[in-house]
Amino acid sequence: MVRKRNRGNARKGISPKQIRTNYVTQTLDEYFDLFYDIKTAEGKASSTLEQYRNNYKFFKRFLDMRYPYISISEIDRKVCRDYIRYMREEAVRWENHKFLPKSSQTVGLSIETVNTRLKTLRVFFGCLVDEKGINENPMEGVKNLRKEESNISVLNEDELRRLLMAPNQISFPEFRDYVLMYLLVDSMMRIGEAQRLQIQDFDLYSNAVTIPAAIAKSRRARTIMLQVRTIKLIKELYAENKTDFDTNHIFLTNYGEPMERNHFRKRLIAYAKKAGITKKVHPHILRHTAATMFLEDGGDIRHLQMILGHSDMRMVQRYTHPSEKSVARQQSAHSAINKVIGKLNKPRKRKRNIDSDF
Repeated sequence: MVRKRNRGNARKGISPKQIRTNYVTQTLDEYFDLFYDIKTAEGKASSTLEQYRNNYKFFKRFLDMRYPYISISEIDRKVCRDYIRYMREEAVRWENHKFLPKSSQTVGLSIETVNTRLKTLRVFFGCLVDEKGINENPMEGVKNLRKEESNISVLNEDELRRLLMAPNQISFPEFRDYVLMYLLVDSMMRIGEAQRLQIQDFDLYSNAVTIPAAIAKSRRARTIMLQVRTIKLIKELYAENKTDFDTNHIFLTNYGEPMERNHFRKRLIAYAKKAGITKKVHPHILRHTAATMFLEDGGDIRHLQMILGHSDMRMVQRYTHPSEKSVARQQSAHSAINKVIGKLNKPRKRKRNIDSDF
């Protein structure tokens, strides 16, 4: 039997039903799971995926407090900007942190933290637009917080020397820290890359280390030449590890597990205090310092770009902080005045010395 179309409602001006009334759209969590699966399939680093997940949790927590029943189609620029205000004016830094004192838990997140969380939202919503999950990206037009440009502090030669001398090499943990610091300065690699290296990543005969693509932040493998002293230290530390632990990793805790970034960061701060260094010391300052010394010693910035593992030259320039002394020396040597004033234009001697014996 063929059902006849009901033309009565059409004649009365009632539109035919096209969309289901009881259809439930995907939740925000389901959209994030889709996004996470896509980025996993794209081969994003585990650290990047973890950052996506953590930053999404912070955003979701904010929505649950301010907009508990909001759908993804209702998230717009106003909501995103409200999230920025919340992070700057209400969110507590290091809230519920296990190891930091209450005095460290201050109101208002840093500009760097806010911008990092906004970056995740841009990637998240941009991916959903590409996948036709949503029609518009609510982060479109929402700008990062502007950070005042300031000179990033680096260590001078004396401070770097004192820092390297701070660990007591008789102790296994401190010897391990000493080798890690030495490797970071020599190779200029990131702390996250160094801590995941295994013995097979080193060419002990050619004095080189290859950072595998799987652990490189850029997801591109690169090979870095090392000093003989650095390779000797790596061999010595690996021999220490093999005595008590069955692993190919180089940088281990006392219990034989791979060392974590925050663990080393705390120990580095303690070494800086022991060395009498008043500057803010963190693992990345070793990369900054080494890159600066490389350029000040006449190193080529293109080669530095390859060593650091950056595809964009603008990123390399963030790691270069010529000292005031170096800048003054360059200005004196290459001033345009040196070109304008020739020898003939320099002051001439016209009078004899009256105290001459002749």
